[in-house]
Amino acid sequence: MRKSLGVQPALFPMPVLMVAAYDGNGKPNVMNAAWGQISAMDKVALFIDEEHRTTKNIRETKAFTVSIADLDHMAEADFVGIATGNKMEDKFERTGFHQVRSAHVNAPIIEEFPVAMECELLEIVDTENLHCVIGRIVGVSADERVLDSKGKVDPAKLNAFAFDPFQNGYYKIGEKIGQAWNAGAGLMKK
Repeated sequence: MRKSLGVQPALFPMPVLMVAAYDGNGKPNVMNAAWGQISAMDKVALFIDEEHRTTKNIRETKAFTVSIADLDHMAEADFVGIATGNKMEDKFERTGFHQVRSAHVNAPIIEEFPVAMECELLEIVDTENLHCVIGRIVGVSADERVLDSKGKVDPAKLNAFAFDPFQNGYYKIGEKIGQAWNAGAGLMKK
């Protein structure tokens, strides 16, 4: 028997993304955004409010980075989701993060997070039902410690975690359980 749970933002897992941008003076800011996704082979969509300091910075500089949060920095990742850059001037500094300027866009890469997408702003869609920052991915960089022998990101080494909107929890991910475009191939022969 099924039980109605009402209306909930109930997709699991949700990525824990670190979105970073400079303001017009080159000061970095970072936020935790669980509502984001790849929207094309070279595009990312972030469903973040207009009121965020990071959104304002993205509008101003036309660039941002998106990093995958890792377990080693869960407390800091959670903190930048709790704190707002609109009220806390030293939010970035409190984390102890180190940043370097992206080689491709005018945005910070946070050195502590092992993978970063470097994005240029394409558009901000703002309708009655949607506010979405869309960026073109112009580069991806990864710390060598999370790469496999072929130079690809190894999710088991990434040490990423996911957000659970049902109970507001974080869950470790990384165990491979199958191969995409292969696990269901046997059903093609029916």
